[in-house]
Amino acid sequence: MKSLQIIELFAGIGADNKPIVEQLQVRELDDGTLQLVQSPAFAKGLASGDVVRMLPETREFDLVQRSGNLSIRVFSRGDTGALSDQLSPELEKLGGELDRETPRLLVYSIHVSCGFEAIEEILNRYVGRDGQSAWMYGNVYDPADGQTPLNWWLDILKPE
Repeated sequence: MKSLQIIELFAGIGADNKPIVEQLQVRELDDGTLQLVQSPAFAKGLASGDVVRMLPETREFDLVQRSGNLSIRVFSRGDTGALSDQLSPELEKLGGELDRETPRLLVYSIHVSCGFEAIEEILNRYVGRDGQSAWMYGNVYDPADGQTPLNWWLDILKPE
């Protein structure tokens, strides 16, 4: 395994019709693929631990392998400090990690085996109650329509 590096990923088109590019920390693997160290804040369909192959000419990516982690994004009109203080310990009890924290955004990674119900119960307990915040998954729904479940977790959660 090689050292950590920063890549730029295409994350969509902004309201100003300009491309949104997100910088992410990755670990280059021996075969030249890249493993995400954190879940992205804006690039859709990815989570911490996923392995991708970059398409350098477009800054887009091919997903090679999923890690099993969910990417959770918490947005707020106000400061996220209090939300982080409440959410982080609860999600960490389930094995989740806070990947990114800014004054208006929190990004968490947590393994899908923790269960959607348990994760959503925690999120719904704290997020949105103030009318200033909302949460969403970053890699559960098809980026094309934002509604169709990707169902990548079905094989991971299948009883053996």
